[in-house]
Amino acid sequence: MQQLAIREKFLSFFKARGHTPVPSSSLLPNDPSVLFTTAGMQQFKPYYTGEADAQKDFQSLNTASVQTCVRTSDIDEVGDERHLTFFEMLGNFSFGGYFKKEAITWAHEFVTKEMGLTIDYVTVFAGEPSVPRDTESAEIWKSLDPSIEIRECGRADNFWGPTGDEGPCGPTTEIYVGGIEIWNVVFNQYFQKKDKTLEPLATPGIDTGMGLERLALVSQKVPTVFETDLFTEIMATIPSDIDERVRRVIADHARTSAFLIMDGVRPSNKDQGYVLRRLLRRMIAREHQLQRSDVSVLATIRAVISQYVSLYPRMQEAEIIEVCSQEREKFLRTLAQGLRELEKISDLTPEGAFKLYESFGLPYEVMKEAGGERAQHLTREAFDAQFKAHQEKSRAGAEKKFGGHGLLLDTGELKAADERELGIVVRLHTATHLLQAALRKVLGPEVHQAGSDITVERTRFDFTFPRKMTDAEIRDVESLVNKAIADDLPVSKVTLSREDAEKTGALHFFKMKYPAHVDVYTVGEGDAPDASGGAGWFSKEFCGGPHVQRTSEIKGIKIAKEEAVSAGVRRIRAVLVD
Repeated sequence: MQQLAIREKFLSFFKARGHTPVPSSSLLPNDPSVLFTTAGMQQFKPYYTGEADAQKDFQSLNTASVQTCVRTSDIDEVGDERHLTFFEMLGNFSFGGYFKKEAITWAHEFVTKEMGLTIDYVTVFAGEPSVPRDTESAEIWKSLDPSIEIRECGRADNFWGPTGDEGPCGPTTEIYVGGIEIWNVVFNQYFQKKDKTLEPLATPGIDTGMGLERLALVSQKVPTVFETDLFTEIMATIPSDIDERVRRVIADHARTSAFLIMDGVRPSNKDQGYVLRRLLRRMIAREHQLQRSDVSVLATIRAVISQYVSLYPRMQEAEIIEVCSQEREKFLRTLAQGLRELEKISDLTPEGAFKLYESFGLPYEVMKEAGGERAQHLTREAFDAQFKAHQEKSRAGAEKKFGGHGLLLDTGELKAADERELGIVVRLHTATHLLQAALRKVLGPEVHQAGSDITVERTRFDFTFPRKMTDAEIRDVESLVNKAIADDLPVSKVTLSREDAEKTGALHFFKMKYPAHVDVYTVGEGDAPDASGGAGWFSKEFCGGPHVQRTSEIKGIKIAKEEAVSAGVRRIRAVLVD
């Protein structure tokens, strides 16, 4: 069965069984403890914990989706028959609508009847002192097919932990077809806290994930995922006489890069941007080493865009190719020089490798491959340790001067590695406050913050709103923010009791538990909000800072993109304009 038919069949199957189809969320999650969206359930985490109301948002307690996902733990394994950095996850979810019996019954029906596949065996949780053996799932499987083989496995195989530092989790049952695991059905019965302890969820839920690539593999009866129709046109852009592992690396990385750029990631030396740069430069380095006119990374990326643009209209070729071309030109300028420096080194140490990376942008993979015996003692772990040590050194220096404000490299709303970046994200942070205030002025008080993430490249602001903004509305919001910046408004802070702070009209997350005393940041002056461009404050919010002292320090902003995140939630990305 072709991949387009599989997508449609899956969503139609669960829609007929009371599930609301929900669009894929961004690859950049709201959860600051993870870099990327790695599973379909991530956009639904608040519904499992009761922080959000699925019935209100989806008109159902059950949803289904085809979610784009990126997992970076297997980057070095890409090139074999199954490892990928980008994939799409088919999933059905329930937030109190049903539990084990329905989830297992529908999974069995979809695999065996809708897809016409034979289940090799299934696995269930064997149990441990803190979580009992899952006899109920085994009994349900036996009632559906008395001849089915059921294997019991431990926590490593059949207990799904939370996505990020904490969250919903529980035992699982997995379905194996053609010798591979294609579907993982998670029974979210617990909430795992940061200290790894478990507490029962008030309302157990269902979270399932089935890789589209793997399902296409077994249904199309081909040896590897790279021979499914998900890769046919993409692989066709890479000559077949090139080493197969290299072909697969280029094809995989091209898909991942295109989707990351679509979702607003840009090449940089940290966080998501570092992953994108690493993927692009791995492809470009191989293109450079091959020195063949019929090998073009850009041609492969264009094939990715052509394949997916009908499913993901936000995938715009001009934008993606421009980002890739700029990174390619930048990297090629230093690649040759870096390789010449590598030739001078007899034994490549982790310190030497990081110096080559820092000076010439040479990826670890290029140094490892081009270095040959001279790089035989270099490992990914040692190289990454050097990279982390460099980040910590930069962070420590900035903390010494700024007291740690905003220096959260991997967690929290702000991310900055050094003093220069800190100055940029502080400007963006205040601009984000202005952005929320402007959105409420243009769209109305129904707009509330649903999450934000600020890096040196941009601010990302999620807000509640039921529809796409018009071009005129986007222009009005941008103009209001830039007027507030041009007006050189003061930014002030007061510390108040939580109750008194709420009385001021300051915006805040209504579901968040705040301490007894909070900081309130105000942009502008006066005792009342400015609703008409006259005197009064422009923005007032609960916030931990830091911020600029006057809005003129921001200089200006440009709204780069407005898009959907999930039902009833929109996302804006904005950049500074100097």
